[in-house]
Amino acid sequence: MQPITRIRKWMRDHQEKAIELLQRMVQCDSTQGNEKEVQQIVADTLSAIGFDTEIWEIGGNELLNHPYFYSPRRSFNGSPNVAGRLKGKGNGKSILLNGHVDVVPEGDLNQWTYPPYSGHIIGGRLYGRGATDMKGGNVSLLFALEALHTLHIPLKGDVVFHSVVEEESGGAGTLAAILKGYTADAAIIPEPSHMKIFPIQQGSKWFRLHIKGRAAHGGTRYHGVSAIEKSTIVLSHLAALEEERNKRITEPLFQHIPIPIPINIGKIQGGDWPSSVADLVTMEGRLGVMPGETVEQAEEELKNWVAGLSEKDEWFKDHPVVVEWFGARWLPGSIDIQHPLLDLLKEQYEEVRKKPPKVEAAPWGTDGGLLSQVANIPVIVFGPGTTELAHYPNESIDIEHVIEAAEIIAGTIVKWCEMAE
Repeated sequence: MQPITRIRKWMRDHQEKAIELLQRMVQCDSTQGNEKEVQQIVADTLSAIGFDTEIWEIGGNELLNHPYFYSPRRSFNGSPNVAGRLKGKGNGKSILLNGHVDVVPEGDLNQWTYPPYSGHIIGGRLYGRGATDMKGGNVSLLFALEALHTLHIPLKGDVVFHSVVEEESGGAGTLAAILKGYTADAAIIPEPSHMKIFPIQQGSKWFRLHIKGRAAHGGTRYHGVSAIEKSTIVLSHLAALEEERNKRITEPLFQHIPIPIPINIGKIQGGDWPSSVADLVTMEGRLGVMPGETVEQAEEELKNWVAGLSEKDEWFKDHPVVVEWFGARWLPGSIDIQHPLLDLLKEQYEEVRKKPPKVEAAPWGTDGGLLSQVANIPVIVFGPGTTELAHYPNESIDIEHVIEAAEIIAGTIVKWCEMAE
């Protein structure tokens, strides 16, 4: 029996191991500051299958002063990173497997059918916060590696593993792992892609706009200038920028996405009294960043575009809109469409699922941008789980997809790293 066939048979015969591991991980509340328990599970699992494993709390000047560091906090007590390396026999290409364990808060418990950290299983689905984003994908990685270890499949190239924190807040965990030297020739991130293959991921950056008016009594509002009314001009102007930026995108992998790199306004605040003309409106939004573009280039274009508001309305000449950058950023990431790892992943997909994969661009960002731009590692996003269930009440994942993704990834690792004698 061929090695990859043996691997897949072992996985089918022992899939309860993957289910049990996923259940244990989902039953850990790993919201920000509470990741230690689940990371210990990951560290123990990696050590048991032969990895030289390290667990540490991220921080230090190199990380905190890095130009691509972002986090709402500077201390990471209770939030350790885990990374490890399985040394190959030599003369093979290395692969990096990256996943995050931090999850968003569970929200309104009344909207959950099952408790958010129950790991409840029904109808072939496992329920709980983080099941789809992205503990299911992490288990696919760990189960693939356990199969290789149990069946004594030797590899020429190294396998490097990241189990990181802070992905939901901007990627500080992955950046810390890169700075510690945990890099490789290529990478796979099993974020919830709905079993699609994403060679390209957009980036994004948060921004804040301050729109000024002039206060007056509401009874004589014509003596004032409403910042709320001026904000409608700003919204229209931003919509035109969104259209202009998206016209430039010719990459066919984006054709399934109506707006490949949106500019989204998610929060507006303005005014302080019903009988007063509002003299300030603040907007907060997300700027999409296209592959091949730096975050800095996108920032500069938005800043220059906003400066052009003076041509739309005389008010903005003496009262320009102030642009402020804040919050997280996600760098765009990609791999060449002709890259051999992509070919191998598609090949293994077809062997497992008996149909060709859908290859598209991701509609969101991942830590893959840090791997691409900071570590110069080509990266592919592929995993079980669906975006539609990430961050939602009753988050869940199809267990069959977790096993299938593990089979596909295991075969890809063997083909990429190559078997040793």
